[in-house]
Amino acid sequence: MQPEPALKPDVESSATYGAGDFARAFAATPAQMADLEAFQARVLETNSVMNLIGPATVGAFWLRHAADSAQLLALAPEARSWADLGAGAGFPGVVLAILLKGRADAKVHLVDSQTKRCRFLSKIVTELGLPAEVHDARAESLRLKVDIVTARACAPMEKLLGFAQPYFALGAQGLFLKGEAAPHELAEARHAWRFDADLIPSLSDPRGRIVRIRRLARAR
Repeated sequence: MQPEPALKPDVESSATYGAGDFARAFAATPAQMADLEAFQARVLETNSVMNLIGPATVGAFWLRHAADSAQLLALAPEARSWADLGAGAGFPGVVLAILLKGRADAKVHLVDSQTKRCRFLSKIVTELGLPAEVHDARAESLRLKVDIVTARACAPMEKLLGFAQPYFALGAQGLFLKGEAAPHELAEARHAWRFDADLIPSLSDPRGRIVRIRRLARAR
């Protein structure tokens, strides 16, 4: 279920947006909320020894991280297979896996080149029984056939498209979570790549954009 436009917050509201707001906006089941709350606890516990999320966003987990990730599902409701590049703390990939859990053929590939982050992600996947697989590898070295390739805070768009190109070559479309510099990043990326792109306003941050990419090829 796509969040209602009223979800769009001002910056001051992010700290007051809680689990109940998320559950209502995304029609999350009690089982999904239990998994998300367990995931939140693991993120906050691990963040004290490993830099998973910025200190300024710790108190805004449900809006800045959970809702930011979950909004992607409404943009690709038929997608069952996803690849999250530079999966890091598990946003958006772990949130997507929790919300897709129990759906036939659902699979989220969590790709990260830092072994310690992969260990964290593997623990989450095992504990919560998620339909996900962790890949300790550079994103561009894999050949995974998925419906959607995604990433958040991974790299500037030109470089990110290089990471994602093998997935596009096997039929994927891209949904990338970006900030207010998204238009500039797209303009820069067009020096190296040809693609069709849409900029979609984020429901979790009025400054954010979701970049939808189709038909990626290198510029000649």
